[in-house]
Amino acid sequence: MKYKEYSARIEFDEHDRLFYGEVLGIRDIVTFHGRSVRELERAFKDSVDDYVDLCRTRGEEPDRPFSGKFVVRIDPDIHRRLAIQAAVRDESLNTLVARVLGIYVATEGETTKARKHEEEHVRLLKRL
Repeated sequence: MKYKEYSARIEFDEHDRLFYGEVLGIRDIVTFHGRSVRELERAFKDSVDDYVDLCRTRGEEPDRPFSGKFVVRIDPDIHRRLAIQAAVRDESLNTLVARVLGIYVATEGETTKARKHEEEHVRLLKRL
């Protein structure tokens, strides 16, 4: 479920017969619940709006779901090979990784395209 820049994970409590959710990707805990999909959607939007308003009242910037920065730990050999490939292409390692991840996300769910891109990346890495 998405609203503005925020996404939420939804679960269902069989005992209480209630949907409940939590806003993802922020440090603060923002939750909501509803008995129907319509009620849940309204509660999600209200919770996000309330969170943004509360932050504004406090004079704080609300957390944004993602900053665009993250640390990835990978095998040192893969790291070396990616760095070499980036240098060969005259681009930064960051640019190469962002481009490859962008291709992956753009082709998610498109199995034929994803396989083609994956095969292309495997061929690219084998050349290293």
